[in-house]
Amino acid sequence: MSVEVKNITKLYGTQRALDDVSFLVEPGQVVGFLGPNGAGKSTMMKIITCFLPQNSGTVTVDGFDVTTEPLKVRECVGYLPEHNPLYHDMYVKEFLTFIAGIHMPSKLVSARVKEMINVTGLGVEQHKKIGALSKGYRQRVGLAQAMIHNPSVLILDEPTTGLDPNQLVDIRLLIKNIGKEKTVILSTHIMQEVEAICDRVVIINQGKIVADDKTSFLQQKSESETIILVEFDKTVSIEKLNTISGIKKVLSVNDKTFKVIAPKGQDLRPLIFNFAVQNNLAVITMQKEENSLESVFRQLTSKKQS
Repeated sequence: MSVEVKNITKLYGTQRALDDVSFLVEPGQVVGFLGPNGAGKSTMMKIITCFLPQNSGTVTVDGFDVTTEPLKVRECVGYLPEHNPLYHDMYVKEFLTFIAGIHMPSKLVSARVKEMINVTGLGVEQHKKIGALSKGYRQRVGLAQAMIHNPSVLILDEPTTGLDPNQLVDIRLLIKNIGKEKTVILSTHIMQEVEAICDRVVIINQGKIVADDKTSFLQQKSESETIILVEFDKTVSIEKLNTISGIKKVLSVNDKTFKVIAPKGQDLRPLIFNFAVQNNLAVITMQKEENSLESVFRQLTSKKQS
Protein backbone atom coordinates (compact mmCIF):
# COMPACT_ATOMS: atom_id res chain seq x y z
CA MET A 1 0.00 0.00 0.00
CA SER A 2 3.00 2.35 0.02
CA VAL A 3 3.99 4.86 -2.66
CA GLU A 4 7.73 5.45 -3.05
CA VAL A 5 8.98 8.29 -5.23
CA LYS A 6 12.75 8.43 -5.83
CA ASN A 7 14.61 11.24 -7.61
CA ILE A 8 11.86 11.97 -10.13
CA THR A 9 12.63 14.55 -12.80
CA LYS A 10 10.15 15.53 -15.50
CA LEU A 11 10.98 17.90 -18.35
CA TYR A 12 8.63 19.71 -20.73
CA GLY A 13 11.12 20.87 -23.31
CA THR A 14 13.66 22.83 -21.29
CA GLN A 15 11.28 23.43 -18.37
CA ARG A 16 11.76 21.26 -15.26
CA ALA A 17 8.26 20.52 -14.03
CA LEU A 18 9.74 18.16 -11.40
CA ASP A 19 13.33 18.40 -10.20
CA ASP A 20 14.75 15.38 -8.33
CA VAL A 21 11.59 14.82 -6.26
CA SER A 22 11.60 12.10 -3.57
CA PHE A 23 9.08 11.14 -0.88
CA LEU A 24 7.54 8.04 0.68
CA VAL A 25 3.88 7.58 1.62
CA GLU A 26 3.36 4.78 4.14
CA PRO A 27 0.29 2.50 4.21
CA GLY A 28 -2.78 4.07 5.81
CA GLN A 29 -1.60 7.68 5.61
CA VAL A 30 -3.64 10.59 4.25
CA VAL A 31 -1.05 12.95 2.77
CA GLY A 32 -1.74 16.48 1.56
CA PHE A 33 0.28 17.20 -1.58
CA LEU A 34 0.39 20.99 -1.77
CA GLY A 35 1.91 23.66 -3.94
CA PRO A 36 1.04 26.81 -5.90
CA ASN A 37 -0.29 26.59 -9.44
CA GLY A 38 2.38 25.22 -11.76
CA ALA A 39 4.43 23.70 -8.95
CA GLY A 40 4.27 20.16 -10.40
CA LYS A 41 1.49 18.54 -8.34
CA SER A 42 -0.67 17.24 -11.18
CA THR A 43 2.41 16.12 -13.13
CA MET A 44 3.57 14.06 -10.13
CA MET A 45 0.13 12.50 -9.74
CA LYS A 46 0.00 11.60 -13.44
CA ILE A 47 3.38 9.89 -13.16
CA ILE A 48 2.26 7.88 -10.12
CA THR A 49 -0.87 6.78 -12.00
CA CYS A 50 1.04 5.86 -15.19
CA PHE A 51 -0.47 8.62 -17.34
CA LEU A 52 2.88 10.35 -17.89
CA PRO A 53 6.42 8.96 -18.10
CA GLN A 54 9.19 10.57 -16.07
CA ASN A 55 12.55 11.54 -17.58
CA SER A 56 14.50 10.00 -14.70
CA GLY A 57 13.94 8.44 -11.29
CA THR A 58 11.59 5.69 -10.15
CA VAL A 59 8.11 5.37 -8.67
CA THR A 60 6.77 2.20 -7.08
CA VAL A 61 3.25 1.53 -5.83
CA ASP A 62 2.86 -1.51 -3.60
CA GLY A 63 6.29 -2.54 -4.86
CA PHE A 64 5.32 -2.34 -8.56
CA ASP A 65 7.30 -0.01 -10.82
CA VAL A 66 5.23 2.48 -12.85
CA THR A 67 7.52 2.11 -15.86
CA THR A 68 7.98 -1.66 -16.06
CA GLU A 69 4.72 -2.86 -14.43
CA PRO A 70 2.07 -0.23 -15.27
CA LEU A 71 -0.84 -2.71 -15.37
CA LYS A 72 -0.02 -3.93 -11.85
CA VAL A 73 0.21 -0.31 -10.65
CA ARG A 74 -3.19 0.50 -12.16
CA GLU A 75 -4.69 -2.43 -10.25
CA CYS A 76 -3.42 -0.86 -7.02
CA VAL A 77 -4.39 2.76 -7.72
CA GLY A 78 -7.67 4.65 -7.83
CA TYR A 79 -7.39 8.07 -9.48
CA LEU A 80 -9.75 11.05 -9.36
CA PRO A 81 -8.28 13.77 -11.62
CA GLU A 82 -9.00 17.47 -11.17
CA HIS A 83 -11.52 17.46 -14.03
CA ASN A 84 -13.72 14.51 -13.14
CA PRO A 85 -14.25 12.48 -16.36
CA LEU A 86 -17.78 11.11 -16.27
CA TYR A 87 -20.35 10.04 -18.89
CA HIS A 88 -23.09 12.58 -18.19
CA ASP A 89 -25.69 10.74 -20.29
CA MET A 90 -25.36 7.56 -18.22
CA TYR A 91 -27.26 6.84 -15.01
CA VAL A 92 -25.22 6.60 -11.80
CA LYS A 93 -25.77 2.89 -11.22
CA GLU A 94 -25.39 2.14 -14.93
CA PHE A 95 -22.06 4.00 -15.06
CA LEU A 96 -20.64 2.28 -11.97
CA THR A 97 -21.78 -1.10 -13.31
CA PHE A 98 -19.96 -0.35 -16.56
CA ILE A 99 -16.74 0.65 -14.73
CA ALA A 100 -16.91 -2.36 -12.40
CA GLY A 101 -17.35 -4.66 -15.39
CA ILE A 102 -13.99 -3.48 -16.74
CA HIS A 103 -12.22 -4.50 -13.56
CA MET A 104 -13.83 -7.70 -12.33
CA PRO A 105 -15.83 -10.82 -13.25
CA SER A 106 -19.51 -10.13 -13.96
CA LYS A 107 -20.65 -12.22 -10.97
CA LEU A 108 -18.93 -9.74 -8.60
CA VAL A 109 -20.15 -6.54 -10.23
CA SER A 110 -23.60 -6.15 -8.67
CA ALA A 111 -22.41 -6.57 -5.08
CA ARG A 112 -19.46 -4.21 -5.56
CA VAL A 113 -21.60 -1.49 -7.16
CA LYS A 114 -24.10 -1.74 -4.33
CA GLU A 115 -21.27 -1.45 -1.78
CA MET A 116 -19.78 1.64 -3.46
CA ILE A 117 -23.16 3.34 -3.73
CA ASN A 118 -23.61 2.79 -0.01
CA VAL A 119 -20.07 3.93 0.94
CA THR A 120 -20.29 7.15 -1.08
CA GLY A 121 -23.88 8.00 -0.11
CA LEU A 122 -25.28 7.77 -3.64
CA GLY A 123 -28.34 5.69 -2.78
CA VAL A 124 -30.96 8.37 -3.40
CA GLU A 125 -29.24 9.48 -6.63
CA GLN A 126 -28.36 6.11 -8.17
CA HIS A 127 -31.17 6.16 -10.72
CA LYS A 128 -30.48 9.71 -11.93
CA LYS A 129 -28.43 10.69 -14.94
CA ILE A 130 -24.95 11.90 -13.93
CA GLY A 131 -25.48 15.15 -15.87
CA ALA A 132 -28.48 15.96 -13.65
CA LEU A 133 -26.49 15.66 -10.40
CA SER A 134 -25.08 18.51 -8.33
CA LYS A 135 -21.29 19.02 -8.34
CA GLY A 136 -21.07 17.37 -4.91
CA TYR A 137 -22.82 14.21 -6.07
CA ARG A 138 -20.76 14.09 -9.26
CA GLN A 139 -17.65 14.13 -7.07
CA ARG A 140 -19.12 11.21 -5.11
CA VAL A 141 -19.59 9.33 -8.38
CA GLY A 142 -15.97 10.09 -9.24
CA LEU A 143 -14.81 8.74 -5.89
CA ALA A 144 -16.97 5.64 -6.34
CA GLN A 145 -15.46 4.89 -9.76
CA ALA A 146 -11.94 5.49 -8.38
CA MET A 147 -12.60 2.94 -5.63
CA ILE A 148 -14.72 0.44 -7.55
CA HIS A 149 -11.84 -2.02 -8.04
CA ASN A 150 -10.87 -1.75 -4.34
CA PRO A 151 -7.43 -0.15 -4.84
CA SER A 152 -5.02 0.16 -1.93
CA VAL A 153 -3.94 3.68 -2.98
CA LEU A 154 -6.16 6.66 -3.86
CA ILE A 155 -4.83 9.68 -5.75
CA LEU A 156 -7.23 12.64 -5.50
CA ASP A 157 -6.48 15.84 -7.43
CA GLU A 158 -8.53 18.80 -6.16
CA PRO A 159 -11.51 16.60 -5.17
CA THR A 160 -13.52 19.43 -3.54
CA THR A 161 -13.15 22.21 -6.13
CA GLY A 162 -16.42 24.09 -6.62
CA LEU A 163 -18.36 22.44 -3.79
CA ASP A 164 -20.63 24.39 -1.43
CA PRO A 165 -19.90 24.36 2.36
CA ASN A 166 -22.29 21.46 3.06
CA GLN A 167 -20.87 19.39 0.21
CA LEU A 168 -17.33 20.18 1.43
CA VAL A 169 -18.07 18.76 4.87
CA ASP A 170 -19.61 15.60 3.39
CA ILE A 171 -16.75 14.91 0.96
CA ARG A 172 -14.08 15.64 3.58
CA LEU A 173 -15.70 13.20 5.99
CA LEU A 174 -15.92 10.61 3.23
CA ILE A 175 -12.22 11.01 2.35
CA LYS A 176 -11.23 10.84 6.02
CA ASN A 177 -13.16 7.58 6.45
CA ILE A 178 -11.60 6.15 3.27
CA GLY A 179 -8.17 7.06 4.67
CA LYS A 180 -8.68 4.69 7.61
CA GLU A 181 -8.31 1.75 5.23
CA LYS A 182 -6.38 3.08 2.23
CA THR A 183 -3.34 5.20 1.42
CA VAL A 184 -4.55 8.59 0.17
CA ILE A 185 -2.60 11.34 -1.61
CA LEU A 186 -4.72 14.47 -1.78
CA SER A 187 -3.96 17.63 -3.75
CA THR A 188 -5.82 20.79 -2.76
CA HIS A 189 -5.47 24.55 -2.35
CA ILE A 190 -7.80 24.62 0.67
CA MET A 191 -5.59 24.68 3.77
CA GLN A 192 -8.47 24.05 6.20
CA GLU A 193 -9.15 20.86 4.29
CA VAL A 194 -5.58 19.67 4.82
CA GLU A 195 -5.71 20.51 8.53
CA ALA A 196 -9.00 18.61 8.86
CA ILE A 197 -8.10 15.51 6.83
CA CYS A 198 -4.35 14.99 6.43
CA ASP A 199 -1.87 13.30 8.77
CA ARG A 200 1.07 14.67 6.83
CA VAL A 201 1.90 17.41 4.35
CA VAL A 202 4.29 17.41 1.38
CA ILE A 203 4.77 20.88 -0.13
CA ILE A 204 6.25 21.31 -3.60
CA ASN A 205 7.39 24.61 -5.12
CA GLN A 206 8.93 25.15 -8.56
CA GLY A 207 9.27 21.39 -9.00
CA LYS A 208 11.13 20.78 -5.73
CA ILE A 209 10.00 19.47 -2.34
CA VAL A 210 10.29 22.31 0.19
CA ALA A 211 8.60 20.61 3.17
CA ASP A 212 7.61 17.09 4.24
CA ASP A 213 6.34 16.51 7.77
CA LYS A 214 3.33 15.82 9.98
CA THR A 215 0.80 18.64 9.71
CA SER A 216 1.12 19.68 13.37
CA PHE A 217 4.94 19.48 13.37
CA LEU A 218 5.16 21.61 10.24
CA GLN A 219 3.10 24.33 11.88
CA GLN A 220 5.22 24.27 15.03
CA LYS A 221 8.54 24.32 13.16
CA SER A 222 7.54 27.38 11.18
CA GLU A 223 6.46 29.45 14.15
CA SER A 224 8.70 32.52 14.42
CA GLU A 225 6.90 34.05 17.40
CA THR A 226 4.29 33.31 20.06
CA ILE A 227 0.97 35.15 19.86
CA ILE A 228 -1.44 35.37 22.80
CA LEU A 229 -4.95 36.72 22.23
CA VAL A 230 -6.28 38.22 25.45
CA GLU A 231 -9.52 40.04 26.33
CA PHE A 232 -9.94 42.00 29.58
CA ASP A 233 -13.13 43.18 31.23
CA LYS A 234 -12.00 46.83 31.19
CA THR A 235 -10.15 49.19 28.91
CA VAL A 236 -6.38 49.04 29.16
CA SER A 237 -3.67 50.90 27.26
CA ILE A 238 -1.04 49.35 25.00
CA GLU A 239 1.59 51.34 26.90
CA LYS A 240 0.62 49.63 30.13
CA LEU A 241 0.63 46.16 28.53
CA ASN A 242 4.11 46.83 27.17
CA THR A 243 5.43 46.91 30.74
CA ILE A 244 5.03 43.11 30.92
CA SER A 245 8.48 41.52 30.80
CA GLY A 246 9.35 39.70 27.54
CA ILE A 247 6.78 41.34 25.27
CA LYS A 248 7.95 41.95 21.71
CA LYS A 249 4.90 43.84 20.48
CA VAL A 250 1.25 44.50 21.37
CA LEU A 251 -1.46 44.87 18.72
CA SER A 252 -4.88 46.28 19.59
CA VAL A 253 -7.97 44.43 18.36
CA ASN A 254 -10.22 46.84 20.31
CA ASP A 255 -9.86 48.78 23.58
CA LYS A 256 -10.22 45.57 25.65
CA THR A 257 -8.77 42.89 23.34
CA PHE A 258 -5.13 42.57 22.31
CA LYS A 259 -2.65 40.34 20.51
CA VAL A 260 0.43 40.06 22.71
CA ILE A 261 3.46 38.94 20.70
CA ALA A 262 6.57 37.37 22.24
CA PRO A 263 9.66 35.60 20.84
CA LYS A 264 9.25 31.99 19.70
CA GLY A 265 8.85 29.53 22.57
CA GLN A 266 8.07 32.16 25.22
CA ASP A 267 4.64 31.71 26.80
CA LEU A 268 3.55 34.95 28.47
CA ARG A 269 0.17 33.76 29.73
CA PRO A 270 1.22 33.50 33.42
CA LEU A 271 2.72 37.00 33.26
CA ILE A 272 -0.39 38.41 31.58
CA PHE A 273 -2.57 36.83 34.24
CA ASN A 274 -0.40 38.36 37.00
CA PHE A 275 -0.59 41.73 35.22
CA ALA A 276 -4.40 41.51 35.24
CA VAL A 277 -4.49 40.72 38.98
CA GLN A 278 -2.11 43.57 39.81
CA ASN A 279 -4.17 46.04 37.79
CA ASN A 280 -7.58 44.92 39.04
CA LEU A 281 -8.56 43.45 35.66
CA ALA A 282 -10.47 40.26 34.92
CA VAL A 283 -9.34 38.09 32.02
CA ILE A 284 -12.39 37.23 29.89
CA THR A 285 -10.48 35.06 27.39
CA MET A 286 -6.83 34.21 26.83
CA GLN A 287 -5.49 31.74 24.28
CA LYS A 288 -2.33 30.96 22.37
CA GLU A 289 -2.80 31.27 18.63
CA GLU A 290 -1.45 28.42 16.50
CA ASN A 291 0.47 29.15 13.34
CA SER A 292 -1.91 28.38 10.48
CA LEU A 293 -0.94 26.01 7.69
CA GLU A 294 -1.84 28.78 5.26
CA SER A 295 0.85 31.07 6.68
CA VAL A 296 3.38 28.21 6.62
CA PHE A 297 2.48 27.53 2.97
CA ARG A 298 2.99 31.19 2.07
CA GLN A 299 6.37 31.30 3.83
CA LEU A 300 7.64 28.21 2.04
CA THR A 301 6.31 28.88 -1.45
CA SER A 302 7.16 32.59 -1.59
CA LYS A 303 10.89 31.82 -1.19
CA LYS A 304 12.73 32.04 -4.48
CA GLN A 305 14.50 28.87 -5.47
CA SER A 306 18.06 29.25 -6.76
